[in-house]
Amino acid sequence: MDKLRRDEHENPQAALSHIRLRLKAATKEYSSGRLNAVQFNAIYRHYMEKRQIIEKLVERDPETDAWKAAASPGSTGFIRDRFEARPLYYVVFRKDATTPLLAEGKIPRAAARQIFKLLQGFWQTGNWRTGLARKQIEDGMWLLLMVGRQSLTIVVYFLQPSIIQLNQLRDLHSDFERANAKALERNLPAKRMVFPQRAILDK
Repeated sequence: MDKLRRDEHENPQAALSHIRLRLKAATKEYSSGRLNAVQFNAIYRHYMEKRQIIEKLVERDPETDAWKAAASPGSTGFIRDRFEARPLYYVVFRKDATTPLLAEGKIPRAAARQIFKLLQGFWQTGNWRTGLARKQIEDGMWLLLMVGRQSLTIVVYFLQPSIIQLNQLRDLHSDFERANAKALERNLPAKRMVFPQRAILDK
């Protein structure tokens, strides 16, 4: 591996091998949940473009050094940051209550209407099923819904959240119900509760 890294700046085939490794690594990161689909597509496209440029330049002139510019290290950190899902808003409700326990952040009215429509389904049908769900709404936003035994949390993200972000919400909501079990059972006010969900926008 070290030899490949040294050679990639002098040898176009080594540079292409390194790019193939980066493509494979991006695929593994996506499958493990560390990248969302938008991040994966952008990173994969970035490396495929580098690969195609190197291959074309070498094909035209095997003796050229022009391929080195295309093979130079580029920062995929910028791509990761640019396309990482950003939490915009969250709201926490007690089961069967229409007044939120806590809400923070800002979202467009259209997204707020979709949340209200979703909540109406809970309030009108009483169909309370525990679990985690996600849904694309509009303007690049995604809605995550985590329903526990006694409460639910809704989070709106800009761009699609990764599997890791879904799992983080599941854990935050479980911790919320665990920490506030007695307060939820006794219908105590929000000021008597702690909210791990605050960490969503504190990042």
